[in-house]
Amino acid sequence: MNRDFFHFARASMTALLLILGTSGGYADSHEESRHGLAMYGEPALAEGFNALPYVNANAPKGGEIRLGNPGSFDSLNPYIQRGNVPWQLRFFGNESLMARSQDEPFTLYGLLAESVRVAEDRSWVEFTLRDSARFSDGSPVTIDDVIWSFETLGTQGHGRYQGFWRQVDSLEAIDDKTVRFTFNSDNRELALLAGLRPVLKKAQWEGKDFANARIDDIPISSGPYVISEYDAGRFVKLTRNPDYWGNDLPVRKGHNNFDDIRIEFYGDSDVLFEAFKGGELSAIREFNASKWDTQFDFPRISSGDVVKTVIPHGKPSGITGFVMNTRRPPFDDWRVRQALIEMFNFNYISAALTGGQQPRISSYFSNSPLAFEPGPAKGRVAQLLEPFASDLLPGTLDGYELPEGSKRARDRGAATRATELLGQAGWTPGSDGKMQNGNGDVLSFEILLTPAATEARQIATIYVEALSTVGIDVVISPLDSAQYNERTAKFDFDMSYYRRAVSLSPGTEQRFYWGSESAVLDGSRNWMGAEDPAIDAMIMSMLSARDTEDFNASVKALDRLLMAGRYVVPFWTFAAGRIAHVKEMKFPDTVPLYGDGPNYLPEIWWWEE
Repeated sequence: MNRDFFHFARASMTALLLILGTSGGYADSHEESRHGLAMYGEPALAEGFNALPYVNANAPKGGEIRLGNPGSFDSLNPYIQRGNVPWQLRFFGNESLMARSQDEPFTLYGLLAESVRVAEDRSWVEFTLRDSARFSDGSPVTIDDVIWSFETLGTQGHGRYQGFWRQVDSLEAIDDKTVRFTFNSDNRELALLAGLRPVLKKAQWEGKDFANARIDDIPISSGPYVISEYDAGRFVKLTRNPDYWGNDLPVRKGHNNFDDIRIEFYGDSDVLFEAFKGGELSAIREFNASKWDTQFDFPRISSGDVVKTVIPHGKPSGITGFVMNTRRPPFDDWRVRQALIEMFNFNYISAALTGGQQPRISSYFSNSPLAFEPGPAKGRVAQLLEPFASDLLPGTLDGYELPEGSKRARDRGAATRATELLGQAGWTPGSDGKMQNGNGDVLSFEILLTPAATEARQIATIYVEALSTVGIDVVISPLDSAQYNERTAKFDFDMSYYRRAVSLSPGTEQRFYWGSESAVLDGSRNWMGAEDPAIDAMIMSMLSARDTEDFNASVKALDRLLMAGRYVVPFWTFAAGRIAHVKEMKFPDTVPLYGDGPNYLPEIWWWEE
């Protein structure tokens, strides 16, 4: 069911107007303390607001819920490169200087920090800590903790934190409550990113090797939940801290309402689904529209004990599909990549697995005004790309479209186009029908998956069969989570399942996703190995844009480069969140702009008998 779609539509329109609005640019930032900070214009909520608009500020506290993850885990530290961590810990377990509103494209309000002060050109930003801020052990959060956290994460932490740290020229304490970041890069987003990095307790790690922390070295944070129990690889239990310091903050009212959140781990998605049907879990997300319609009809739903809820959203599609590692042949040739895209018969696969209900991703920013327009590049987008015209791949300037595919399993047109492209790249059929190059090497590769990726494995099986018809040998290799994470972190793969979410306010994270620096940074999100000066330039243009026209044009130009780069074989979009949950789990009537984000459930839900 859809809950109060009018509220969602109104919130979406408000946020999109901030992107496309009549002001045409950024409001000047004044060097004065303020309660919030927006990437565009001013925060939607004035100082003194009571609670975020999409929460139930009076939600009751209590209850225990059980969630499920496929796979396993061997670490409880989401801030380091080493180990396989339950993904929820990044969202449930830490706090930062400021908190993000899920109802605005990119706006922050004070959390650990009571106020923020920023230069007009955003070359520096200051945060002043709240006197009341406390870690879960009751000790105060200090400026030393803040400085240590940024320095340590930036040098020893997960790769996602290092790009930001390289753009910090200096980090200094102004007094015992205020810290100033000064930046060495013309990147207006850095002031906001500084507000979103986790703050950890310095004293906990004295004499310990942070980068190689053991599983029992659980980071102490200031967040509302602590890990109260775990069994490696089987479950993690988070318990709400009854003495949590921030319960009455405007950005925390109506949040973190469950007493306990237990995360159970299962061999794969199918086993997890059966556990939910049997009552072992409280809620489950479903990403396949056909399965939602046809398999969610079990007795607990018929009796009303389980409720099906659809959560709309206004965020871009991001990219989901099979990523090709261009660091190694044959994926370093765009013609081979295009041939592999041609052989992915989307219409047939989508009909077989989703009932054809979910449209194909046609852009990294599908479902948003940031997606590139079909056809030739025009106006400011064309101007941004023009300096790189001689090196751009076909389709970047004149327009790139994915093949339509066929409703039949065998798409002869696609096979013909793929064979022609492979021939241009030096691959021709041998006497045995196998594609070979001039050295007699057979065109073969591996698709890397985790055992838990049930749907991706189904997609890969159909895809591999199609590739075999043009003489390409492919093996599907399911690995356990630890092996999979180790190989993908070191880019030791040919092709793999790939998912990258993007927002309505893309920023510095784009460098980590597909910037040249991240192509050689172990653990980065740039699995495809994109090293393109044009991509780097569009990201820089986006980050330094002074008005909305330049920002939107930069993102659309970046989108063209990514699509025409043919790095990913795209799947389908997820235009709404689908959550099945026990009837006692409730959520607010008003849906935020970003809909069902990673922390929407359970952060603002509650238990009601």
